[in-house]
Amino acid sequence: MIAAQAKLVYQLNKYYTERCQARKAAIAKTIREVCKVVSDVLKEVEVQEPRFISSLSEIDARYEGLEVISPTEFEVVLYLNQMGVFNFVDDGSLPGCAVLKLSDGRKRSMSLWVEFITASGYLSARKIRSRFQTLVAQAVDKCSYRDVVKMIADTSEVKLRIRERYVVQITPAFKCTGIWPRSAAQWPMPHIPWPGPNRVAEVKAEGFNLLSKECYSLTGKQSSAESDAWVLQFGEAENRLLMGGCRNKCLSVLKTLRDRHLELPGQPLNNYHMKTLLLYECEKLPRETDWDEACLGDRLNGILLQLISCLQCRRCPHYFLPNLDLFQGKPHSALENAAKQTWRLAREILTNPKSLEKL
Repeated sequence: MIAAQAKLVYQLNKYYTERCQARKAAIAKTIREVCKVVSDVLKEVEVQEPRFISSLSEIDARYEGLEVISPTEFEVVLYLNQMGVFNFVDDGSLPGCAVLKLSDGRKRSMSLWVEFITASGYLSARKIRSRFQTLVAQAVDKCSYRDVVKMIADTSEVKLRIRERYVVQITPAFKCTGIWPRSAAQWPMPHIPWPGPNRVAEVKAEGFNLLSKECYSLTGKQSSAESDAWVLQFGEAENRLLMGGCRNKCLSVLKTLRDRHLELPGQPLNNYHMKTLLLYECEKLPRETDWDEACLGDRLNGILLQLISCLQCRRCPHYFLPNLDLFQGKPHSALENAAKQTWRLAREILTNPKSLEKL
């Protein structure tokens, strides 16, 4: 048994060195290329409208605010200033979303974003995005990369297609630190020892983002109040939780397997599903020793089996917001197909670790 485990870990480490590192290097090269173009567009936007200041910056060879969705798809979060005059309200009526309401006694004119405040005093995510979209469209025509970049039409999101190969979504957002959403109040579960009080305090201090984008749970039934809502995002908090042990290596292998074998019709699976299931696995196995390098094979198998189970039940709850289903709106046939493909992959890896050389 131990010999079989060791064989799998050996093959996974080889896979990580050959496939995952190659994927990372290729993505890093793409990011540099894409960020040059996006920075140029955002510089033009700032000239027209100084309230939209580019927050895309390179720190230790990583771009702050850039999320890799897939090797050809990225999201850049543009942090906006001055959320101060608004109260953050999340009463759970819109899973995964919250609203920003003008604080009592504060005048509209005190806000930097005065013309985007609705009659009932909410700062409208949709109105800000609509204005930003107009500015980006104009900037694309003026910027020095205008030959290789164009806006993607037929969406309320701000999406650019670069060199006909890459798609970048630019999302206006507010950073919220020092508060924690009520809809995530159940975290951490009292009976679960992971991640421990110190890490919990760090994660909560890290806070979350409020993004101006289409919300998972609202697609197809947006009333005006809902389209004014902001989407909760916990990227930094999640990254902090995944520090230590073989967690990040495990995520890297999962992402590489997904990119190569689970990019399926109907797009049932993205890398965020992989990250979410890894977080649940950390809760299930709270001891640090469970995340030693030697356990990489067991952890990977556990997560793939959990993924199959979620796909079969057609439900994948968000880690911090369990009322939000990350499979919502995905075609059932696509989820069933993904379950079959994942099972094929898991069986292959488990019964024949050497197969990783071809995967």
